Amino acid sequence: MNIAQSQRAKGWELRATMSLARLRASKGSRGEARAMLTEIYHWFTEGFNTADLKEAKALLEELGAQSAIPESTN
Repeated sequence: MNIAQSQRAKGWELRATMSLARLRASKGSRGEARAMLTEIYHWFTEGFNTADLKEAKALLEELGAQSAIPESTN
């Protein structure tokens, strides 16, 4: 995540954050996982039909953050 952040590679940062969020959730830190994923997900303003953002949205829903997920604008 740090490398992606330093390179301003938001797509790679999203993927790394999803992996870390899954790990944290599996260890019982669902709130922390949800918070970190919500932060990066909210950075995006377009591209909600891409596979990565669809996967991130599904993970957020799984973590119980439905109200924190913005609707895509088509």
